This record gives sequence, structure tokens and C-alpha cells, in this order.
Amino acid sequence: MIANKNLDYGKPFDWGRVSDDYAKYRDIYPPEFYEGIISLGICTKGQRVLDLGTGTGVLPRNLYRFGARFIGADIAENQIAQARKLSYKAGMDIEYVVASAEEVDFPAASFDVITACQCFFYFDKDVVYPKIQKMLKADGRLCVMYLVWLSAHSEIAAESERLVLKYNPAWTGYKDSVRKPISPADFPKELFSVETEAGFDIEIPFTRESWQGRIRACRGIGASALSPEDITAFEKEHAAYLGGVPEKFNILHYASVLVLRKL
Repeated sequence: MIANKNLDYGKPFDWGRVSDDYAKYRDIYPPEFYEGIISLGICTKGQRVLDLGTGTGVLPRNLYRFGARFIGADIAENQIAQARKLSYKAGMDIEYVVASAEEVDFPAASFDVITACQCFFYFDKDVVYPKIQKMLKADGRLCVMYLVWLSAHSEIAAESERLVLKYNPAWTGYKDSVRKPISPADFPKELFSVETEAGFDIEIPFTRESWQGRIRACRGIGASALSPEDITAFEKEHAAYLGGVPEKFNILHYASVLVLRKL
């Protein structure tokens, strides 16, 4: 379990509770997202990359074909088990370790790039910043990424948020469903310089099933400390609502990328 006073009013959550759904329904980043990363010279052939908060290995698995050598780290053992399973099934040679971003430790100058996708806000930054700076090679880069649905532009996303809050009023994830670029002001200027800031909208296609799975695999439901009975009740009500929307639909998302270079 993880508890963070800045998230969900400090109520605990555990991504390991939702690893199966996470593996099936949260690998949703479209090709242009990964192509944008590669265009920045990140995660390319010959580079050694550490992916923090790797979850089910979404980033390493989708960028593997571009030739970088990856290590993925995550605090949840169940997430890493899924990452290993999916990578092995795809014939990918990716190393994974069970460790939080605060605990992971490799020798100095081990990596060309360190990535953190959809997870950096969970970390204890006072611990993680110096650790990342140490593990990066000279002129190495830290790439932080984030992807959120925009509920103001989707009635389906807005109604799904409403139902999550009905069953889990402590969930604060709904506050993030806006265009909010990752701010370079949050990073220590004595350790990193800003190389690239980018933000862009992405339409992501869903079916009723995949959207229901996506919401079930969020911090407010599957990863939360809700009881199985409450999760079942949410699922029933959410499915009933989705039964009245088209079988296929797009949800507008906002992607933000920040690349920092080690000083």
C-alpha cells in the first residue's frame, strides 16, 4: 500500500491490486506518443534506460523496438510480475526489479536516460532528484511524462468521474483531468537544466469494455482500498451507464513531456 498526503486525502492505494486490469486496459498510449519521445533523442538505439514506476512495463515494451536497453523498476511486485510475463511473451529482453523510486540504486553514471511516465508525482522528490542525478551519465537526461483524459471535453469521461467519486469521495484524481503541463519550476536548477517542454492533445479510441476496464484500473477504484462489494456496485452502475453510449468512441487526452539534462 502507498499513502501520500497530497493524493486522495492520504488514503492508501496499491497498484498491485489491479495489475491484471492494468496490463490489459492501461496500455493505451498511441503511436504518436512514442514517436514523439524518439524524436527527442530519448530511448534510442545504444542508450541504457531506467524506467521508474514502470508498472506493467508499458514504456519499455512499447519503445523496445527502437533499440534502447531497458531496466524497469516498480514498487508493486504484482506489476513487475505482469511486466515480466508480457515482455517474455513478446520475446523482449527487458530487466525488471521490484523497488520504489526512492529505493532503486545503481552505480553512478549507469544510464543515458531515466524515464518516469504517469508516476513522478508519487515520488519523494527530495530523495529521488539526487539519486537520479547520480545514476545518470554526464549530460544524461530525465524524461517525465504524463497523460490525462480531459473530462471537460467528454461527457463519458465526466460521468465516469462522477461515478468514481460517488463510491470513493476521497479520490482526487479528477482534479488532474485538465491541460496542465509538467512545470520545470518543480525541478532543482542546481541538478538539471530544461531541454524540452511539450504538451499536446491526443484522441484515444475506446470501446465500452476497454473504457470500463480503464476506469476500473484507476487509483480511485481498483487500486484503492474500496471493498470488493463497493467495487462490484460501481462496476454494475458504470456498466449500466456505458450501455447507453456508442460501442466505440474517442476520449480526448492531454499529454505532457518534460526533458531535463543533468548538469
